[in-house]
Amino acid sequence: MTYKETLDWMFAQLPMYQSQGKSALNAKLNKIIAFSEHLGNLHKNFKSIHVAGTNGKGSSSHMLASILQEAGYKVGLYTSPHLKDFRERIRINGKTVSKQFVVDFIHENNSFIEEYTPSFFEMTVAMAFANFSEEKVDIAIIEVGLGGRFDSTNIITPEVSLITNIGLDHTDILGDTLEKIAFEKAGIIKKNIPIIVSERQEETTAVFTKIAQEKSAKLVFASDDNYPSFETTLFGNYQEKNIKGVQAVLKHLNDFVIEEKHIEAGFAKVVENTGLLGRWQILSKHPKTVCDTAHNKEGLILVLNQITKEEFKHLHIVLGFVKDKDLESVLPLFPTEATYYFCKPAIQRGLEAKSLQKKALKYSLTGKSYDSVKKAQQAANQASLKDDFIFIGGSNFVVAEVV
Repeated sequence: MTYKETLDWMFAQLPMYQSQGKSALNAKLNKIIAFSEHLGNLHKNFKSIHVAGTNGKGSSSHMLASILQEAGYKVGLYTSPHLKDFRERIRINGKTVSKQFVVDFIHENNSFIEEYTPSFFEMTVAMAFANFSEEKVDIAIIEVGLGGRFDSTNIITPEVSLITNIGLDHTDILGDTLEKIAFEKAGIIKKNIPIIVSERQEETTAVFTKIAQEKSAKLVFASDDNYPSFETTLFGNYQEKNIKGVQAVLKHLNDFVIEEKHIEAGFAKVVENTGLLGRWQILSKHPKTVCDTAHNKEGLILVLNQITKEEFKHLHIVLGFVKDKDLESVLPLFPTEATYYFCKPAIQRGLEAKSLQKKALKYSLTGKSYDSVKKAQQAANQASLKDDFIFIGGSNFVVAEVV
């Protein structure tokens, strides 16, 4: 198959949470373990850092990769979901995996895949581990897809683990309290492996402390310590917590030589080194247009707070969500004085724009609905003056259509 045919087959044949929801999930590790054994347990051929959390895990993963690259190491980076191209999920020193590797991996393992029917995510995790092993990376940054305890990435034994932040997201799967969600995230804590938690939160501290003690894992809350502040290409004041967590991880990475100049350069060149998209990404300056993939309560609070620090005459918000989003928890966060352009992201799980418009009206958020992100963005552009501010967000899938 061609690369496009291979991707079409992957998306059509294998369930993926991002498009299908809870029905795509398998709360077990048996299939990824079987796939790994089939491949020869390639994840044991390289060192790794494991990164979980509700918000900040993607940014933190990219920061770590950028700093380690600046220190001269060959760095694998596995993240999800992708925004534009599937290959964004698997990178080495910022370069995406080749189309040929994707095609060959599926072709060579087709018999196993058809017999064991691994999920989309299980298959991509196995593909990443195969690529990192083949390319002999010095270290790989592995971002958890969902939760931690039963996430397909959780077969690795990392040098150090990082949990960034705990918020109420995917509550139908991970639990409806911060404590329950923290328990799932804490599933990545391994015996005698240091665990860094970026942010001490009252509701989750006891959960992490208990599990770390059970695993004899050194536990560090990065927010308790004083770390130098660094400038980063990832805009937004909300990155400050991530920066602390990343520095704490680096302090516990014993087999790697990382100097302050590497840390400074790594933070300053995250986007350049790793190709990260969609984190307070400035799309244009007049009017200033920013998109951000924040999509849960905690993430949106940080982003909307960042907007209040901007100077503008009027605020325009292009907004879309997926169907299973808890709108009652996020819509009250948005400012009533903005003009809204409600839209539906172009996926199966996309929430109809008119339905979103109707629900938003309950919270005094007013505007028109559009049947595509592109049309909503165009309408916002046409209505805006050069001193206005346009924000585009609500979902990864909305942002994917504008970056």
